[in-house]
Amino acid sequence: MNMTAKQTWVDEAWSKALEKTRSNSRRIGAGFPHASQGGRYVLEAPNWWTAGFWPGMLWQFYAESGDESLKAVAGQCEQRLDEVLDGYVKLDHDLGFMWLLTSVANYKLTGAEASRIRALKAANYLAARFNLKGRYIRAWNPWSEGENNSGIAIIDCCMNTSLLFWASGATGDPRYRHIAEAHMDTVLEHFIRPDGSVYHIVNFDPETGGVSEKLGGQGYSPESAWSRGTAWAVYGLALAYHHTGKRDYLHAAQQVANFFLTRLPEDHVPHWDFRAPGGAGDLRDSSAGACAASGLLLLSGQVGISESHVYRNSAIKMLESLYRNYGTWENAEEEGLLLHGTSHYPEKRNMDVPLIYGDFFYVEGLARLKEAGPFYWE
Repeated sequence: MNMTAKQTWVDEAWSKALEKTRSNSRRIGAGFPHASQGGRYVLEAPNWWTAGFWPGMLWQFYAESGDESLKAVAGQCEQRLDEVLDGYVKLDHDLGFMWLLTSVANYKLTGAEASRIRALKAANYLAARFNLKGRYIRAWNPWSEGENNSGIAIIDCCMNTSLLFWASGATGDPRYRHIAEAHMDTVLEHFIRPDGSVYHIVNFDPETGGVSEKLGGQGYSPESAWSRGTAWAVYGLALAYHHTGKRDYLHAAQQVANFFLTRLPEDHVPHWDFRAPGGAGDLRDSSAGACAASGLLLLSGQVGISESHVYRNSAIKMLESLYRNYGTWENAEEEGLLLHGTSHYPEKRNMDVPLIYGDFFYVEGLARLKEAGPFYWE
């Protein structure tokens, strides 16, 4: 396929996603969608970890289109998140997902000082979750009274550390970066297997820092290979290299990327777990493909020419397959952009449905192909 043909489908995909998002914004407004059920996105409370993806997608479209209506809704979402930021008790490690895609995005695009301050508050709260003994950022607060998950760290936090890298750049204070690097060093040591697959959850002893156990989390089992967790690692490690220049992060990103790419089916969109047995492994996760594609495009600019070609072409194949085979462009009754996302198979929640983070990373991947930044993780 020549470059003109490639550009044509990218522009078509962008235009259709933008049109659908404009339509969705009239119903969703300053809400916080997560998963689509029966064609409509279910709106979550502002403290839910996915709260940043809808406004983040609006900012991504605004940056390229200049559509003031999308900017207005994104700003309203950011303001609604103040109740979470100022309320404190419902904050966990997903501060990065939430405030990079709202306040950092707003600050990068408009220079709004109030957004800069919000993002710095969030970065301070994220830094405060660092456990010095285990050199990890604690993932969650107790889900129920009496629960102790103070030793839990998860692979998803590879993405959240970008908030700390940003904060160091914004303030000139290296402490945020030191915490982010310490956590990412722990990812290298304890989360990545020799074959490039990753663990979702590692439980540390919060007093000594020793590893207590490794858990399956949203994957099929502790030793399986949850595809979205693999995508978090590809992208997060490439971002860590982008922010630090440390070659260990780049090598690990390539190791995980190579594992991911060698296990894709014919249509280039991953199953939800690369090692789930039998019928349990049949479901796809379009969100994992979209996230990995955007990460691979970043990674392709960090390596030599031959490797860059492999990563970039693989990302393009994934994004084009998502556009042609998973898109909802002809279905006005479906708000989600991409079909066949799998959120949490072990708990049988939000399986084979559109997911807002899949939509976000799909749009971000297209923006990378269009060179239509900025990208808020960077």
